Amino acid sequence: MPVAVVTDSTAYLPAELAGEHDLTVVPLTVVVNGTEGLEGDEVSPDDVARALGERRHAVTTSRPAPEQFARTYQELLDGGAAGVVSVHLSAGLSGTAAAASLAAARFGGRITVVDSRSTGMGLGFPALAAGAAAARGADLTAVRQAALDAADRTRTFFYVDTLEFLRRGGRINAASALLGTALSVKPILHVKEGAIVLRDRVRTASRGLARLVDLAVETAGDAEVDVAVHHLAAPGRAAELATALADRLGDRLRDRYVTEVGAVVAAHAGPGLAGIVVHRRP
Repeated sequence: MPVAVVTDSTAYLPAELAGEHDLTVVPLTVVVNGTEGLEGDEVSPDDVARALGERRHAVTTSRPAPEQFARTYQELLDGGAAGVVSVHLSAGLSGTAAAASLAAARFGGRITVVDSRSTGMGLGFPALAAGAAAARGADLTAVRQAALDAADRTRTFFYVDTLEFLRRGGRINAASALLGTALSVKPILHVKEGAIVLRDRVRTASRGLARLVDLAVETAGDAEVDVAVHHLAAPGRAAELATALADRLGDRLRDRYVTEVGAVVAAHAGPGLAGIVVHRRP
C-alpha cells in the first residue's frame, strides 16, 4: 500500500486538490469569544472577520492535540498505509508540527513529520508534492524528501492593512510591528525560515498589491511556476492579483489557484489580507 500523506487545515488547498491527491487534513481549533470550533468545519473566515471587526470579541487559535494526530495516524495504518508523512505549517508560527511529532513518536518510525516552514499554500504545495510522490509508489523517505524539496522551492508574500492582529497574536515582534506601521505605511511581509518578516513598506494598498506581483515575478525568474493567491474578505484584490500574475508570467505560469484563507490565518492577519505563494517547478 502507498504511503499516506497528512496535512493540516492551514494549507487552504482548493477542496478538489485534497481529494485528488488523497490527502488527510487535520483541522486546527479557533476560539471566538470563548467558543471553540474546528477550522473549516465549525468556524469560517467570515465568522472571524466579523468578530475582529466588532472588536469586542476575542479570537484565538490552538493546535490539534497529539491524540488527534495519533488517532489519524492509527486509522491510516489500520487502513493499510505503509507509513505516513505528515506535513504542517511552520513550527515558528504554531505548535502543530510539535504536536504531530509527539504523536509520531508512538509509532516506531512509521510516521515522519515535515515542517513546511510556511503556511497557506506555502504548506499546500509541499503537501501536494508529497501526495504526488506517494501516488507514484515512493517510499517513506522519498515522500518526505519530495515535501522538503517543494518547501525549498516555495516562497510566500502577503500584504495586510495593519500589523496589529499579527502583533496581538505574537506572530510578529513589537519592533517590527512598530516599524511596519510608522508614517502610515502599508506592510509587505514574507515568510522567511519559518517566521513572518517585514519585507517592504509602501504608501497605499494599490502599491502594496503591485509590489506583491513584482516580488512573485522576481521569485519566478525564468522557471515554470505554480502560484496561489490568498485573500481574506477581499475577493476583488485576489482577482486583481490573479489577472496581473497571468499577464506578467505568461507561459511560465502553469497552475494557478485562488482561495480565501481560513479562520486560523484570518484570526492573526485580519481583514484585507492578500497574498501570493510561488512554487518553482523542478
